[in-house]
Amino acid sequence: MQAFCLYCGAPLKGRSDKKFCDDNCRNSYNNRQNRAELSLIRNIQNVLRRNRRVLADLDKEGRTKIHRDQLIARGYNFDFHTQTSISAKNQLSVYCFERGVLKLDDDYYRIIIKEEPLF
Repeated sequence: MQAFCLYCGAPLKGRSDKKFCDDNCRNSYNNRQNRAELSLIRNIQNVLRRNRRVLADLDKEGRTKIHRDQLIARGYNFDFHTQTSISAKNQLSVYCFERGVLKLDDDYYRIIIKEEPLF
């Protein structure tokens, strides 16, 4: 029985358990199999990087107070973050890596920097 390459369909020569005709076909096949998962991960990483960059650009003096609409206008996405913490005063802080936002009153947030090690 003749075996064929899983990627290009060329007839295979050599070992009986061979699946691909060469390394290029093997790599292309595996890249195509993993494309959707890798694309999702890449998109999430881009959102997290953008969130961090927005916070870094807005927080020039340190501990900046800003309205939710201004964050959203700059491209900040509240759905994506790397960690959360609750302060002693029961205030929720949402972090994107070492930078985060602390919810204040009336849709205002304070941009904060986590000073302790992340891990």
